[in-house]
Amino acid sequence: MGRPRGFDEEAVTAAAAELFAGRVYDGVSVDDLVQQLGVHRNSLYRTFGSKRGLYLAALRWHIAHRLPSLTEQLAAGTEVVDDPTLDLLLLAAIERAPRDVEVAALVAKAWQALEQALQRAPTTRPDGPRPDALNALLGERLRVRAVVASADPA
Repeated sequence: MGRPRGFDEEAVTAAAAELFAGRVYDGVSVDDLVQQLGVHRNSLYRTFGSKRGLYLAALRWHIAHRLPSLTEQLAAGTEVVDDPTLDLLLLAAIERAPRDVEVAALVAKAWQALEQALQRAPTTRPDGPRPDALNALLGERLRVRAVVASADPA
């Protein structure tokens, strides 16, 4: 009988989502994951199979646990440009989705949820919400993130 798992899988997955939201997939090494998450390399591989497996678990967790709050805020008409919830989705869309069909499907599902929330949002436009509201939101978040990154002396 193997040893019991010495870590909380959901907590590690959530922490991995935060780590991947801050840097691109290729910018996070397995050593970074082991060090930042406090999980032994063998445990990481045994639980998630690979770095990609952890990434997919983190992206799924993020969509299931972080996205609903953001969609509720959007549907209520709340300004969310400063909300980092979009960061992992943006990075996944730019870096991983073009070459990973599973990531592309997850990102598409998230975009659909965001678009539906924006369609429900109150609007002052007589013809309803902007047809490019999601693109505008994503572009604005990219801009905010770039400004913050350029101000970081690290």
